[in-house]
Formats: sequence, C-alpha cells, structure tokens
Amino acid sequence: MDVVKGLVQERPVVIFSKTGCPVSHSMRQLITGFGANPTVYEIDQMPNGREIDRVLQMMGRRPSVPSIFIGGNFVGGPNDVITLQVQGRLVQMLMDAGAIWVWNRN
Repeated sequence: MDVVKGLVQERPVVIFSKTGCPVSHSMRQLITGFGANPTVYEIDQMPNGREIDRVLQMMGRRPSVPSIFIGGNFVGGPNDVITLQVQGRLVQMLMDAGAIWVWNRN
C-alpha cells in the first residue's frame, strides 16, 4: 500500500495505466478535457510495476488499470469516474484537489 500511497501523495490526479490500454487513454482524455494534467504511471514500464499491480488488485481493481486517484483518494476505475461525471461531481472533485481552478461549462 505504501508504494501506491507514495506515488499519489501531493499529486492532484493520478492514473495508473499500462502501455497501450485504450480505456486508460480515454480516462486521461476525459480528465484533461477539464484542463487537469494527470500524472500517469505506466506500471508495465516501472521496475516495481508488479508490486503496484498487486496493490491495486488488493484495493479491488480487477483488472488493475486504469485506477484513478483524485486528491490522494482512490476513486476507482472508469465506471466510477463516468458515474461521478454523470452525477456532476467530477469537476468539483478536480477543483477540490487543485487539479483545476475554474470551470466554465460554456
């Protein structure tokens, strides 16, 4: 847990991904569409990627990617992020985390 916690601390938005994962790419596009700049970790290219993968699975993510953290908190996977967007809560979470400062729907 500490390895993941260390990577998400003090970063507004973190996405754990694997190279070429189209769903991870879609999540990144969604979040950057609001003006945020997520930190993306490609765990298949990291020396401790297997350990991170196991931790994410222990957190309930199967498959482990994409896993999204906002404001240091585990949000979940793509379905969870889309649910937040549909509920109108995603933008506020991004603002609360300092990932974006203003949001204009127009």
